[in-house]
Amino acid sequence: MKKSDSRRDFIKKTVTGAAALSIGGVLPGFSAKSYGRILGANERVQVAMMGVNSRGFALASNFAAQKNCEVRFICDVDKRAADKCISEVSKIQNKEPMAQPDFRKALEVKDLDALVIAAPDHWHAPAALLASAAGKHVYLEKPCSHNPNEGELLLAAAKKYKNVIQMGNQRRSWPNVAAGIAELHGGIIGRPYFAKTWYTNNRAAIGVGKKIAVPEWLDYDLWQGPAPRRDLKDNLIHYNWHWFWHWGTGEALNNGTHMIDLARWGLQVDYPTKVTSAGGRYRYQDDWETPDTQNISIEFANKSTISWEGRSCNPFPIEGSTVGVIFYGENGTLVIGGGNAYKAFDLKNNLIKEAKNEVKVDTGSLTSPSQALDAFHLQNFFSAIKNGTALASDIDGGHKSTLLCQLGNIAQRTGRTLNIDPANGHIKNDPGAMKLWSREYQKGWEPKV
Repeated sequence: MKKSDSRRDFIKKTVTGAAALSIGGVLPGFSAKSYGRILGANERVQVAMMGVNSRGFALASNFAAQKNCEVRFICDVDKRAADKCISEVSKIQNKEPMAQPDFRKALEVKDLDALVIAAPDHWHAPAALLASAAGKHVYLEKPCSHNPNEGELLLAAAKKYKNVIQMGNQRRSWPNVAAGIAELHGGIIGRPYFAKTWYTNNRAAIGVGKKIAVPEWLDYDLWQGPAPRRDLKDNLIHYNWHWFWHWGTGEALNNGTHMIDLARWGLQVDYPTKVTSAGGRYRYQDDWETPDTQNISIEFANKSTISWEGRSCNPFPIEGSTVGVIFYGENGTLVIGGGNAYKAFDLKNNLIKEAKNEVKVDTGSLTSPSQALDAFHLQNFFSAIKNGTALASDIDGGHKSTLLCQLGNIAQRTGRTLNIDPANGHIKNDPGAMKLWSREYQKGWEPKV
C-alpha cells in the first residue's frame, strides 16, 4: 500500500467519528428520522443550564435547538438573564423551561440527565463535582477548573462516579479541524515539533471599580459561591470577573485553552517539562489584574514546544486570523485558523492540501462564534451519555490542556521558570509556585469528591 493511501485511510477513520456525530439534524437539512438513528426521538437528554448571561445564553439556545435534547431548567443568579434565556429557549423548543436560581435544587430532580456549566470560572469545577455526586453528567465550559487541584478533583470524580464529563473545547468536534489534526498525525508535514498559538482582541479598559449595593435582581452570595467573600464593585459583573485572579483565569484560559488544546492534540503530548511566561497589564492602568499581553512557552520531553501569544488589547491578526495554531514540522507547516479549515504547506511554502470552511465563524463573538459547528460537540456529549460513544474532549484531556494554561499563569505570577514532572504535571522543587496549585475557599464551600 502506498504511504499516501495509508494516510488517507487513517484520516478517513479518524474523521468519520466526528462526521457521524452530525447525523440527525445537527446542521440544517437533516431529518427528524436521522435524529432517531443517534438516540431516538423519544429519548431526549434532559439538561439544566447553569449561567446564562453570555456564553451560557448561546449554549442554552444551542442545546434547545437539538431535537434530542430538552432544556428543563434555567439556573442563574441574575433574574434578568434567566428571564431572557427562558423566553428564548421557549421559542426554540416550544416548551418553557423552569426557572431555578439555585442549580443545586435542579440537581435534586431524579430524571435530570445533565448539568451544563457556563458560570464564571471559579464555579466550574465545584459545580461539576456537585453534579457528579448527584449522579448527573456534565457539559463543562472551558476552562474545566480555576486551579490545577480542582482539575485533579474532576479526574477523581469521573473515576468515582463514572459519569460523562465533556469540556467545551468545541473545536475537537469540528470536522475539518479534526481532519487537519488527522493529517498531522498521518505525517503530512513529517514530525511536528513546534506549535504556535495565539488570540487577539481589542478589549476596553474596565476602570477602577466602586463598591455598590447588591441589586435586587442578583444573588451575589450564590454568585460568589466557593470564592471567599468580597464586596461587589460596579466593574465586576458581568464578564469583567475574567480579569481578576479571585474569580477568573485571564485570557490564557478564557481563549488560550482552545488553541493550546489543539496544539497539545496535534503534537500528541500530555504533561510538559518546563514552562515560562512573560507579559503583564500593559495597555491600561485599571483594576484588571491578569495579563493583557502574554507569551507562554511550554516544553515537552519529546523535543517539542507550544507557544501562546495573547493580546487582549491589540487586535492585529496573525496569518489573517485573530485566533489560531500553526504546526511546524520536519517537512512542512500546517495552519488552522479560527474556522473549520486548515492548510498544509511543504518546506518551499507550496500549498499541498487545503480544507475550506463552509460555516461562518465569528471569532470575535463573546457568546456564539460558531453555533452550527458547536452542535457536533453537543451531539458527541449526548451520544456518550446514551450510547457510550467516546468523548471528543473527556475530562482527562480537558484537564491536561487546562493545566498547560494554568502553569503558564503560575509562571507569570511567580516570575519564575517552572520545572515540571512530566509524569503528572506537578511543579518540581518550588513550594512557592505550588501554593498556586490550589486556592482558599469560603468556609463550608470547599469542593470535594
